[in-house]
Amino acid sequence: MEYRRLGTTGMKVSPLCLGTMTYGTPEWRDWVLDEQASRPFIKKALDAGINFFDTADMYSLGESERVVGKALLDYAKRDDVVLATKVYNPMSDKPNDRGLSRKHIMQAVDDSLQRLGTDYVDLYQIHRWDYDTPIEETMEALHDVVKAGKARYIGASSMFAWQFAKAQHVAEKNGWTRFVTMQPMYNLIYREEEREMFPLCADQGVGVIPWSPLARGVLAGKTTQGEGGESTRARTDAATRKWNLGSDQDAPVIEALRELSTEHDASMAQIALAWVAANPVVTAPIVGASKEKHLDDAIAALNITLSRREMDLLEEAYVPHAIAGHA
Repeated sequence: MEYRRLGTTGMKVSPLCLGTMTYGTPEWRDWVLDEQASRPFIKKALDAGINFFDTADMYSLGESERVVGKALLDYAKRDDVVLATKVYNPMSDKPNDRGLSRKHIMQAVDDSLQRLGTDYVDLYQIHRWDYDTPIEETMEALHDVVKAGKARYIGASSMFAWQFAKAQHVAEKNGWTRFVTMQPMYNLIYREEEREMFPLCADQGVGVIPWSPLARGVLAGKTTQGEGGESTRARTDAATRKWNLGSDQDAPVIEALRELSTEHDASMAQIALAWVAANPVVTAPIVGASKEKHLDDAIAALNITLSRREMDLLEEAYVPHAIAGHA
């Protein structure tokens, strides 16, 4: 495993990050694995050299953090892993138990640390943009979290490039901590971040850690969504249909991916992930795994190098999409 700097920081991460929304409790989502079923995937990732793990307080309403934190403490030294979590989404029906106010951030980070069983997280991320809270309030609160030693770095997730630029400007103007990472949705059939967000991150030295590099399984060959889907998640995950991923307009890209995977004698998931990882702006795609093959495919993708001809073949049929994943 060759490790990379996370953006312009001195921290080194594996070129894959294990996303852990799949781990927690099926009481939250039918397709989520419980603690006993989750632990082997975390252990397998560590054994493969993956040191980067991403969770969020809202995954299984905190249970994901507890499961992931306990497994990492059992299987690894705390300083050997890079642990990331997120704040923003509602954790209850209470009006202040959500968003990016100073009040919520200060409570949420303590709650996350308690569930994770650690004194600090390496990367504390805002899960979305909060239209109800001034960005100055949010950035100062995040700065104080870092200065209190509860987070080593801060990052952001899906938002418009102007919002990210504004947040960075506010932090710089006030001498506060700046974001070192951006976590957008990015894959072969959703490439809208290439227009503004990726150039901004490249210019500012921000590490990009994309989520859904397989378009929620569509690029792994699971093109049937809703009733008749091949997995519980495909049948029940409304976001894939809401974002129009894998619709008829994406069929030429998916077919090119299928053909290229046959040429390489590799799975569609391996080729799709290799394409994401080949982007020079990308530090580490975030991959989920609910079956052993998922993790095997992700690791195998690191050894695939696509030629310019192959990249062009995958890219030429892309059709622009409406902005998705920001809400």
